[in-house]
Amino acid sequence: MKVKVYSTDTCPYCTIAKNFLKKHKIEFKEVNVANDMSARQEMFNKSGQMGVPVIDIDGIIVIGFDQQALKRILKIKD
Repeated sequence: MKVKVYSTDTCPYCTIAKNFLKKHKIEFKEVNVANDMSARQEMFNKSGQMGVPVIDIDGIIVIGFDQQALKRILKIKD
């Protein structure tokens, strides 16, 4: 499973999302869109959003830190 987190350094929900993934031992690639215009465009093309975080899980897009959606898609049990 490939997980990509589009984020910025100043986004508190990005930090929460990344910590959630780390806690559940989900490997992910972080893409900082603050200074990377091509990554920002890629994120927008996938999600239609300019806000972060945007999380791409094997092509399934989660906008914002939606813990229930992440648990469901990643099959995380409490």
